[in-house]
Amino acid sequence: MARVAVVGVGAIGSVIAALLQQAGHEVVLCARRPQDGLVVDTPDGPVAIRATVVTDPAVAPAVDWVLVATKAYDVAGAAKWLKGLCAEGAPVAVLQNGVEHRERFAPYVPMEKILPVMVDCPVEREAADRVRQRGVMHLKVPGGALGREFVGLFAGSPADAAEVPDFLSVVWRKLCYNSQGVLSALLLQPAGVVRGEALGEVALDIIRECAAVARAEGAVLEEGVAEAVLSAQRAAPADGVNSMLADRWAGRPMELDARNGVILRMGRKHGIPTPANSMAMALMEAMVAKSA
Repeated sequence: MARVAVVGVGAIGSVIAALLQQAGHEVVLCARRPQDGLVVDTPDGPVAIRATVVTDPAVAPAVDWVLVATKAYDVAGAAKWLKGLCAEGAPVAVLQNGVEHRERFAPYVPMEKILPVMVDCPVEREAADRVRQRGVMHLKVPGGALGREFVGLFAGSPADAAEVPDFLSVVWRKLCYNSQGVLSALLLQPAGVVRGEALGEVALDIIRECAAVARAEGAVLEEGVAEAVLSAQRAAPADGVNSMLADRWAGRPMELDARNGVILRMGRKHGIPTPANSMAMALMEAMVAKSA
């Protein structure tokens, strides 16, 4: 049994805590506020979280592993927990969107102690104390000693945790899926919004740009990746809510840079035009500024 801290008890962090609990580990939840009565409604039934909850980074205990599940824009907030949690050299697994996991935490943790994790799980927070998990939690990590140890944390749980030989391609393919989610956030509509023909074409343009940048970065993606991603999105529940849409509904910051901004930045580096992502970014930034 390991002592594992989860920093960021949102929808993903809650499911991770439930899985670690099911695997028999001691779980420490690091949150801004108390987490009383937290329940995850999993595909196999409800799981009530029983964990130590810490709300002050100054009293965070040393643990064996730290799993960061905050939003990509809140790295500085997550980093406040690391001094205490990593006092005995615990590695830090970064369970965030995007493709820059190590880069975000390099100022706070030795690079050899950072493990990037690709997370894929349909999950939504339905209330302050209730999270709905619609499907399996997929966790993919680079191969190596840290990756093997991380995967071992989930032995005995329903999670699909595995090492992959080509993590770069895996994480960029996930970004292809996430990139088109900006349309839901722009239109304030759930996942079914891309089932229409016109918006489906816009989604394809966004994904194709992401795939082109991914290949320039060294990722190996099939030629029809955009069509495959859109098909999967259209087959998903029409009422599904991605985290960007949930954040916009709640008036919170959004992971715009981690999902679409990185495509623009790396596109410029490689001389690849990204007009669809550029327009989506510009529209979203203008709409958020107007409502501020």
